[in-house]
Formats: sequence, C-alpha cells, structure tokens
Amino acid sequence: MAGRDGIFAGEDPFIIAQRWLAEAEATEPNDPSAMALATVDGDGMPDVRMVLLKEIEAQAFVFYTNYESDKGRQLNLTGKAAFVIHWKSLRRQIRVRGHVSREEGPQADAYFASRALQSRIGAWSSPQSRPIASREALLAEVARQGLRHGLSPSRPPFWGGYRIRPVQIEFWADGAFRLHDRFRWNRETDERPWQIERLAP
Repeated sequence: MAGRDGIFAGEDPFIIAQRWLAEAEATEPNDPSAMALATVDGDGMPDVRMVLLKEIEAQAFVFYTNYESDKGRQLNLTGKAAFVIHWKSLRRQIRVRGHVSREEGPQADAYFASRALQSRIGAWSSPQSRPIASREALLAEVARQGLRHGLSPSRPPFWGGYRIRPVQIEFWADGAFRLHDRFRWNRETDERPWQIERLAP
C-alpha cells in the first residue's frame, strides 16, 4: 500500500477485501478465512473466538453459527460486532466494526445444504456453548440425529448466518522498520459515503 494513497482511496473496500482473501487462499496453509470475532455480553464483558468468514458481499461480511451459542446470544442482544482477519503469510490484516443482522432465509438454507453431511448432522446435535455430560453423550446424540434426519437434513431453526455491515474497515499491511501501511474507511450509516484516511503505524 505504501505510496498508493490515491489508488486505495478510490477503491471499494469490499473489493479490496475480496482480493486480499483470494490472495490469502493461495498462500495460507490453513483456514485463510478464519477471523477473530469479538462481541459483548449484557454486562459489557467482551468475548472473542475464531469463526470462518463465508462470504464477502457488496456491503457486508457473512458467517454462520448456532443462534443459541454464546456468540449468537450476544449478537442478538447488541446487534454489533467486530472482527480481525490476519494473514501471516501475506503480512496483512483487516479489521471491521459494524452492525449485525441475521441471515436466515434461502441464502442460509443453500449454504447449510452445501456443507458435508456430518457437519449438518453435527449442527443438529450440538447444544453449542452449553455444558454436556461427556464426549460419548455428544456422539450418541450425533447418532440419534443421524437416524432422525437421514441423508438430507434441513437447516435447524436455531442455526444460520449473521451479516456484519461495517461502519469501519481498516486495512493493514506490514512495512519495513514497523512503518506499516494503515488505511481506514469510516461511515456513520450504510447510506453515507465512506470517509478514508491513512493512519500512523
């Protein structure tokens, strides 16, 4: 990014993110779409965990999970989230903060249907984030749900997507002597234009 302020200032941040992800898919040894998702609970206590980014849309980032998990409950409560995705092989990262809404329609159904059968059965079997008696109990539930749903399980009503619509996106690229390149896109709402600024490293 060094010396390219004008070029990046004119680009759509979602197109940049799509391009960076595509480049990471060719270089990262494992899970190039892994991102650290941060949420806040009802007491204001922060929480963070790794999830997989599944799609970069024209105006949003999409991932999928159990709505009744800790992160699901926190997202439903606040409607806000942040994430960082870091690619060690490329020495780049993207940080995002924004508003969250559910994706629980045909798009979520289609993604669920594309998953491996074992993963679909697993989604029905796991009371995510809640205590369980043992691994054996979990596997027994997997077997029970497998018999119940067969080879074409539908998407559980408690499982689906979340769409993060950013109010802030920051691109970071490693620079020599820690003089990194940082560009931040800001906007107050989806309807407002992006304001772009270069940040000190």
